[in-house]
Amino acid sequence: MSGIIEWSALGQVVLVGLLVGAGVPALFALGLRLLTLPVRAGVVQAGGTHDGDATDAGAAPGLARRLGGYLCLALCVAAIATGLAFLVSGGH
Repeated sequence: MSGIIEWSALGQVVLVGLLVGAGVPALFALGLRLLTLPVRAGVVQAGGTHDGDATDAGAAPGLARRLGGYLCLALCVAAIATGLAFLVSGGH
């Protein structure tokens, strides 16, 4: 029965499916997480206000986090563009 199944082709399909099906959305989520502010351990009150330090109000993520976030999002855009180019060129 092993002559019917091409194991190397099956492995390639599973690997690409995991990378595209789970990897790209995870990379997108990581990019968004890096671009957001860290949440302090304060309590969120009923009106939606945060009971943390008021000095955080206008802060932005650091340079390293912004670069990492933009890199993750750029890789997502590149993966989508590559997939679209492959499909448009007649790939199967």
